[in-house]
Amino acid sequence: MRHLAGTDTGASFSGDGGTSAFPGPDREAVRAVLREARAAGRTALTAPEGRLLARAYGIATPEEGTAADADEAVALAARIGFPVVLKIVSPDVSHKTDAGGVRVGLRSADEVREAYEAIVRAVRAYDPTARITGVQVQRMVARGQEVMVGVTTDPTFGKVVAFGLGGVLVEVWKDVTFRLAPVARADAASMLDDIRAADVLRGVRGAAPADRAALTDLIVRVSELAADFPDIAAVDLNPVFAAPDGATAADVRVLLHDRPPVHRRRRHTKEDMRAAMERLMRPRSLAVVGASNEPGKIGHAVLRNLIDGGFAGDVHPVNPQAGDVLGRKAYPSVAEIPGEVDVAVFAIPAPAVPAALREAGRKKIPNAVLISSGFAETGEHRLQDEITDIAEEYGIRLLGPNIYGYYSPWHQVCATFCTPYDVKGGVALTSQSGGIGMAVLGFARSTNTGVSAIVGLGNKADVDEDDLLTYFADDPHTRCVAMHLEDLKDGRAFVAAARATVREKPVVVLKAGRTGAGARAAGSHTGALAGDDAVYDAVLRQAGVIRAPGLRELLEYARALPVLPTPEGDNVLVVTGAGGSGVLLSDALVDHGLRLMEVPADLDAAFRRFIPPFGSAGNPVDITGGEPPATYEAALRLALEDPRVHALVLGYWHTIVTPPMVFAELTARVVAEFRDRGIEKPVVASLAGDTEVEAAGAYLFERGVAAYPYTTELPVAVLGAKYRWARAAGRLPGGDAR
Repeated sequence: MRHLAGTDTGASFSGDGGTSAFPGPDREAVRAVLREARAAGRTALTAPEGRLLARAYGIATPEEGTAADADEAVALAARIGFPVVLKIVSPDVSHKTDAGGVRVGLRSADEVREAYEAIVRAVRAYDPTARITGVQVQRMVARGQEVMVGVTTDPTFGKVVAFGLGGVLVEVWKDVTFRLAPVARADAASMLDDIRAADVLRGVRGAAPADRAALTDLIVRVSELAADFPDIAAVDLNPVFAAPDGATAADVRVLLHDRPPVHRRRRHTKEDMRAAMERLMRPRSLAVVGASNEPGKIGHAVLRNLIDGGFAGDVHPVNPQAGDVLGRKAYPSVAEIPGEVDVAVFAIPAPAVPAALREAGRKKIPNAVLISSGFAETGEHRLQDEITDIAEEYGIRLLGPNIYGYYSPWHQVCATFCTPYDVKGGVALTSQSGGIGMAVLGFARSTNTGVSAIVGLGNKADVDEDDLLTYFADDPHTRCVAMHLEDLKDGRAFVAAARATVREKPVVVLKAGRTGAGARAAGSHTGALAGDDAVYDAVLRQAGVIRAPGLRELLEYARALPVLPTPEGDNVLVVTGAGGSGVLLSDALVDHGLRLMEVPADLDAAFRRFIPPFGSAGNPVDITGGEPPATYEAALRLALEDPRVHALVLGYWHTIVTPPMVFAELTARVVAEFRDRGIEKPVVASLAGDTEVEAAGAYLFERGVAAYPYTTELPVAVLGAKYRWARAAGRLPGGDAR
């Protein structure tokens, strides 16, 4: 058997690595290992090579060495000290356990000799062509909780670091959390509390807690290793033994990309994005390419909507067969339109788009809205690539193709073939799907939700979510952004744009496809998790994005978040007229990560003074259903007046004594009175009763109370969303404003 140059061989061995005096990474040592692997045509490093990379980044590994025969293995074991573990060293065997290439708990020279021979036989039987470099002899780590730390290359977000409980069941239980690599120390520390089994690391049944500082160091360093070297596709440290006094990686596996990674080239700076989106959303003139006099045609509907929507700028129909369209002079091409044009809306067949887009480029039109279908969504990838190349050549930003258009109500732009909508407000809504776009439109209309924009993204040949976020972050009319997406072209660009936006306004995302199987990468436990929805979930949370579980929640969060004031603390009080709803509201609070306030004795006594004897104070405060409006008002005033109460959940029960609209009017009046005094707290309400509660809920919503009939879950869900944003934006103690 030959030895592998550049690794410990024969009687050489290394001691346990510490982290306290780490001077910094030895990048040249890593480059040398990677060069040798590439020169040999390998994409998987051997265990000794992996250990060298770990050591170069200050990651502790057990004392070990590589033996070329059984005698060397026995000698190494004697010098390291029993018990030991033996592992095959082969560039062709990734999962050593599956190949029979691991033996643990060896306590004598005879056991080591027998294990060496058994491992070699097993691996040769498993894969007769496998190159066997030797057998690794490693001190057995006797203490600590097994965890896994790794890095994988996600198809959307690139390098992400993973953390979870270790062992072979990581792929089964998937109790794993993720962060973008390289990971900041605060984010690394938060990963320890992000898994379901976090209590195991804190110590259970008398066990000592794991060394959190050492684990945090390890996560940071492995993420830096992968980020520093683009050639690295995946890193597996599994198991890592997390002990009370350190963290040791017992097994290190590293995979390289089989081809150089491809990075999306950003063609536009943030300033370019803002300028282009500004002209898109606030145009002075538009052209409709394919405008038509014939009702039922898309070009007719788009032009009609722009005209009827009251757009104050110039609207130019383009149709080579018509002298005028809807009473406006028509031009045979955009080239013949006098003056500048900010946006060209294309409503022509897909094959005709390239030539017309070139004309727009020569006219120096900066934005093209491609309503036209028949591109990548139908398999016409070459045609979509062609229009993308034309747009890049002429500096045109493409919205679409395959979209319903867009609305910019503050500027009277209704560039769509769908029904018009002009209710101005603070919610910006985007969707990849036309069907979802219509649902967004219908919801906005039915709830009278004021919007700053509704935008279809379709195939996202060019303009995508990070372009729009860059604009909405600075748009004075936008107070909340809600996005339906099926994928992200550039996950890191989206995260950067979302983080910048979240500092000032909430971003809510409905990610479709959350139950997809995801990509599978052979040879790596962490690689097997690439593309998994859990990566989206963790990274979106890292960015401060609020993830909606469904379409209804996306739209309700978008509607409610601008209405609710930002809370100043975590104390949530429930006041209800029915004990049953109080229990359900309390359950919902826990489900959404909110905290039921522990009511101080003086506040409890104050509530008891006007609650009937068969009611209850504490939290929830149950004033009972038979009480008159005065009792509701007294409870509301007491909760709003006390600075220790930071948010209020109302559970209303429809009675003849306090009818729904009476409750709504008194609640709105009291909340407005305190608002005028400078006391603003988020107030949400659950309304149980007959159909009259629907009008009462709408009345309250229009006046700053997020009220919902027939549900205890939804009002608490929107309150929880507000709290999640407030923490992400750094508006609450312990929040994270990055």
